[in-house]
Order: sequence, then C-alpha cells, then structure tokens
Amino acid sequence: MSAVKYDEGRLMQVLVAPIVSEKATLVAEKSNSVTFKVLQDATKPEIKAAVELMFKVEVKAVSVLNTKGKTKRFGKSIGRRDNVRKAYVTLKPGQELNLSGEAA
Repeated sequence: MSAVKYDEGRLMQVLVAPIVSEKATLVAEKSNSVTFKVLQDATKPEIKAAVELMFKVEVKAVSVLNTKGKTKRFGKSIGRRDNVRKAYVTLKPGQELNLSGEAA
C-alpha cells in the first residue's frame, strides 16, 4: 500500500503516549479517532505507519497540532513545560482501537 518503508525501531518510538482527557474522549466518540502524544519531529505518514503497525488497524487520516509549553513557577525558580505535539488519528469505519486493555 505505502511505497515508503520506515525503520521499525523508529516507528516504535514515534508514539510517546495516548492522551486521555475529556476532549480526547469526546473526539474519539464523535469521529472514531484516537489522540496520541508524538515526537516533535514525527511526520503524518510516520504516525500513520506507526499506528497501523502497533495496533493492526487501518488509518483514514492524521491531524497534527503543536502546543507550546507553558512557563510555570516552581517556588522561586521559573521552569517551562515541554512543547507537545499531538496527533489525532482517525480510523476507517468499522476499525476499533482498544487502549485500556479491557474487553469492549
């Protein structure tokens, strides 16, 4: 299907963690999609390949957004949260991705 071959080791690192939040859950229910925290330099085709490889599902589309890290104070010192790159991965109809590990 895809002409480009990605390094499997790299694909295993692309997805950092699933994002479980109210917004992510709402989006998941509405448009059959899953939200992931991904590497800063991950590309859309890379994310698609990684999800298909790891979860054995068919991906319809990938939307990506970058969130700048907020400046936060820790007592006297000022720190900064990391920048986050989120990927909304829309699955093809009939495809299901179970992140929780329990039977649906």
